[in-house]
This record gives sequence, C-alpha cells and structure tokens, in this order.
Amino acid sequence: MNRYLLPLAGFIVLVGFLAVGLKLDPKEIPSPLINKPAPVFSVPTLFDAGQSIGTQQLKGQVWLLNVWASWCTACRQEHPLLNEMAEQDMLPIIGLNYKDQRDDAIKWLGELGNPYTIIAHDLKGDVGIDFGVYGVPESFLIDKKGQIRYKQIGPFTVDSIQKTLIPLVKTLQAES
Repeated sequence: MNRYLLPLAGFIVLVGFLAVGLKLDPKEIPSPLINKPAPVFSVPTLFDAGQSIGTQQLKGQVWLLNVWASWCTACRQEHPLLNEMAEQDMLPIIGLNYKDQRDDAIKWLGELGNPYTIIAHDLKGDVGIDFGVYGVPESFLIDKKGQIRYKQIGPFTVDSIQKTLIPLVKTLQAES
C-alpha cells in the first residue's frame, strides 16, 4: 500500500502544476527588463547606413520600440495598427528591423507604409538579443528616463492598444 502513495503524491503534484500552467497566458510572460533601463544601443538606420540611432538620442521622451521584420507574417498583421498610431502622433515609434535584409525591409515599407519616426537596422540581431526578443513582433514602451515600462509580446491588437498602451503612454507622458 505504501509503495503506491509516493507515486500517487507525485502524480497529484504534477497535475497541480499542469493545471496552473494551463491557466497562464503565454503572451503575458513577465519580462525581467520591466522597470529597468533599456539596453544601450547604437546601430545604423535602415535608410542610411552612415547614420545611426540609439537610446541616447531618445532619452527625455516616451517612445515605443517595435521589433519587426519583412519576413514576419504577424508583423504584417500588426502594421496597419502601427500606421494608425503614427497618424495620431501620440509618441515616436522607433522601428527595430530585426535580422532582415535592408532591401527587403525597404520594399516591405514601400508596400505597407512607414509608421516609424526612425528605423534601426539590426541585421545580426544583437540589439534584439539585448532586449530579450525571442520572436517578432515585440514592442517595448520606454519612459522619459529610459526605463522599459511595458512589453508587448506578439502583435498589437486594437484592444491592447486602447486598453493598455494608450493609458500607459498618457500616464508616462504626464510624469516629469
């Protein structure tokens, strides 16, 4: 009888972990970078490899870093929403073109529109690695002090923009 109790107890614990795990939303994976300084970077811009963009140029303002690629299907789905956000001019949207060929990215933007204030070209993916990107699209909301305040894993939706992003942007812009 006792020899069955230990495997039964182990099975019950395993089922408990599984039940808890099934209730979690994989898009709400907490980032260890939230409320920490954004990784410092300086990389060439997409349209002019002789020009660079980096975190130092963006301090003092609230900005959104959107990590995207022309080969990314979900990025294509999200892109019209970014275009709408850019038209509203609520904050600078900085693009991070991730592991993508320059010509492919420029062609993609020509077809779908360019919502970005400026675009960093991260051909090797080093900046993405520093930000902990494991898939595109991902977006990071960075405050005036250069701290990451929000991370969106996967494409934005109308709901995530209206209920989460916009209220947070307004709060961060009101802070001194």
